[in-house]
Amino acid sequence: MEIMVIILIAILSGLIGWFVSKQKFSIVPGIPKEEFDALNQELNEIKIAKSVAEEKAIMLQNDINNFNLKYSEKEKELIEISAQKARIEQEVLNLRQKLDEQKKDLVEIQNKFTLEFENLANRIFDEKSSKFTEQNKENLKTILNPLSEKIKDFEKKVEETYEKESRDRTSLGGEIKKLFELNQQISKEAQNLAVALKGQTKTQGNWGEIILESLLEKSGLVKDREYFIQKSFTNEFGKRLQPDVIIKFPGERDIIVDSKVSLNAYERFSSAETKEEQEKALREHVYSVKKHIDELSSKKYEDIKELNSLEFVFMFIPIEPAYYSAIQGEPELWNYAYQKRIMLVSPTNLFAVLKMTEKLWQQEYQSRNAYEIAKQSGELYDKFVGFVEDLLTIGKKIKDSEQSYEAAMNKLKDGNGNLIKRTERLKELGARAKKTLPNIIDF
Repeated sequence: MEIMVIILIAILSGLIGWFVSKQKFSIVPGIPKEEFDALNQELNEIKIAKSVAEEKAIMLQNDINNFNLKYSEKEKELIEISAQKARIEQEVLNLRQKLDEQKKDLVEIQNKFTLEFENLANRIFDEKSSKFTEQNKENLKTILNPLSEKIKDFEKKVEETYEKESRDRTSLGGEIKKLFELNQQISKEAQNLAVALKGQTKTQGNWGEIILESLLEKSGLVKDREYFIQKSFTNEFGKRLQPDVIIKFPGERDIIVDSKVSLNAYERFSSAETKEEQEKALREHVYSVKKHIDELSSKKYEDIKELNSLEFVFMFIPIEPAYYSAIQGEPELWNYAYQKRIMLVSPTNLFAVLKMTEKLWQQEYQSRNAYEIAKQSGELYDKFVGFVEDLLTIGKKIKDSEQSYEAAMNKLKDGNGNLIKRTERLKELGARAKKTLPNIIDF
């Protein structure tokens, strides 16, 4: 920018010099006056242009100086920002390091909690309680013993929680194998009993409930805690309702299970010798299942106000082949039931639901234990802090008592006008007294 200004000034100076020389030559006789006046006018215009150019050059130079000044200021700001950024990054790094150290310290405190507490209590006790009586010691034990028991309970709960979680992980394969074997056993027992219970409708119903209860017992769920049998309710019209089973889910949800058994048509289907007899018996079996679906749907168990049930009810068919035969005879049977808010279940898929429910409850109880552990650990820490504060307060009071004792003794025996000398002076003056001050007091 400065070079351009210099070049512009040089050009203008050259033009001015040319016109000056031309003006000098115009004095030479023979140059017309008009040409001289024109040249003189051009010279004046060039002088004006030169002045304007010089002013612009000065303004440009000022702008350059201002720009350089602002550039220097911005450069300083950039340096300061860079330095501030470096400081902030260092502070963040320091904070992260401090956080890591605090986490490490917290782990060490947890691992050494009992030992540190005992050492702290002993140290404070040794330094500050030389004049404690046996009663003071008993009071201290009364404070420490419950705290120690809470620490042991806390450690025990943590250990039990982790051991239980480990056992659950390792036992999953075994549970699946047991589920398969149990399903085989139940199917075999159901098939054997199907013939034995032929024609006995009431007995069939009781037997279905027995199979259902057996599945519940083998699932790991606890009766009257995770499931309830034959619990009675009354609907809004005063009608008594008594579902066979109510299964509780974590989160205050319920599943209602009702056992329905229809063996007569199925037994005829199983023992049919001709295809026509088999098809007829299968239609009757499907009709019987649909009838039970309609009856169960009309009871509207899912609308019981005391329960927070799902929108459907499980209809339990305890004979596995009878369940699959009904589905085979009527492929839309499952959808038919679902539209009426009924879900058909056999021993196999019901037991899978029960085991899933049992696992959900295990996780729920573990979560509750973790919450209780966190709660008790917080209470334990607060109690420990309060205990330490009490000990420090006791130590301070002991120290204050010692200082007060020393101050009182100084007034009693130190200085020319202490109390002992003044009272002994009364004795010397003839005061009658039967006792003498102990020799251990110097005066």
